[in-house]
Amino acid sequence: MKRIGDIITRNKTQIEVEDDTSYKQVTIRTNYKGVVLRGLQDGAAILTKNQFVVSAGQFILSRIDARNGAFGIIPEELQGAIVTNDFLAFDINEDEVEREFFNVFLQSPIFLEACIKASRGNTNRKRVDEDFFLNYQVNLPPLRQQHDLIKQINKGRTQIWLAQTEITNQQSLLTKLKQAILQEAIQGKLTADWRTANPDTEPARELLKYIQTEKAKLIVTKKLKKEKPLPPIKPEEITFKIPKSWEWCRLLPLCEKTGSGSTPTGGKASYSTSGIPFLRSQNVHNDGLYLENVAFVSPDIHSRMEGTIVYPNDVLLNITGGSIGRCAVVREEIQEANVNQHVAIIRPVLFQMSVFMHAAILSPYFQAKIEDAQTGAGREGLPKNKMDQFLIPLPPLAEQAAIVERVEELMATCRELETEIENSRTHASQLLQAILKEAFTPAS
Repeated sequence: MKRIGDIITRNKTQIEVEDDTSYKQVTIRTNYKGVVLRGLQDGAAILTKNQFVVSAGQFILSRIDARNGAFGIIPEELQGAIVTNDFLAFDINEDEVEREFFNVFLQSPIFLEACIKASRGNTNRKRVDEDFFLNYQVNLPPLRQQHDLIKQINKGRTQIWLAQTEITNQQSLLTKLKQAILQEAIQGKLTADWRTANPDTEPARELLKYIQTEKAKLIVTKKLKKEKPLPPIKPEEITFKIPKSWEWCRLLPLCEKTGSGSTPTGGKASYSTSGIPFLRSQNVHNDGLYLENVAFVSPDIHSRMEGTIVYPNDVLLNITGGSIGRCAVVREEIQEANVNQHVAIIRPVLFQMSVFMHAAILSPYFQAKIEDAQTGAGREGLPKNKMDQFLIPLPPLAEQAAIVERVEELMATCRELETEIENSRTHASQLLQAILKEAFTPAS
């Protein structure tokens, strides 16, 4: 057993900060993420004039966050940087420990335990007690054994790296598999056997006529405004073949409503902790609505935003920002809500089409359409006029239900595979800690 103070020695090279000199400052990330440059600062802007100079290769820790893994080795680019007394810098005693072995030792549960036990004070402002820390006893093998242990640990690291590489590859393949499932769904490939077993199913052209009739009724009763005719479908717009019983059509003719939400009067200041859910892009995910951080608006504000009310079976599509293309179906957990301007409401005339439409929007075909529509003047988001003209392959209603069922079966299998991959990832990350714990735990 060795004292940590036998392995490292505190270095207190002090410096008086001068106003007309520029200094590199240090920050130490938590969770073993290392020592990095905080930035360059003119001495005149540095209020604490008595500081300490650090050197590349020294060990440094944060008094406050060492218990959270805020420690590491100072890299070459931080040679001559300065730190306050909130950081402790140490020279490594290479007569007691090989430098490479010490780097590994820093990642061991034993070392983190020393930092945690040496932290004293209130819960939120605990600081490392330097004397306790330096007197903490650790199991450190003799130099002649450290070299052999490094070989073993590096071998384990190689195995972990190979495992993590394979896990990343599996995740990539799984993502491609899910995309392939959705693409085959909208091309009719998943339900080829179903069509053979159901040859008398009414073709999609009859469904399209029915939808047009229902929309005409809504126009007559003034529940829907008359729409401008969309351009006819050109042969060059059709990018793949669909079954004979299907039809190509544009998005808008299938919908009672398309278009984005709006901002309530007063913006964020109008949000409340209860009332009517106000859905934003962060609530819309491909596997459903995430309501943990949902905002609310008062019933009065909601009623004044009548044109952007959301109901069950609406399809919501993010149309701006980094989450553009993310899409969810509103389930029964929300009976009525509202939505902001970054999300579009797509409401099929027939609610039974919502889940199929969701799958179609998530397909690589439709996502590519969204990406292409952002070029030029619409680069900031997806314009309604372009979205309305997107082509959708329309199966018969009964086949849509069969497609949804088949997609869900295959996606359930994908979720099982995803769980296995995540378990493998967790096991791989724990493996190094297990190796380190074994290396530094004294033999009984």
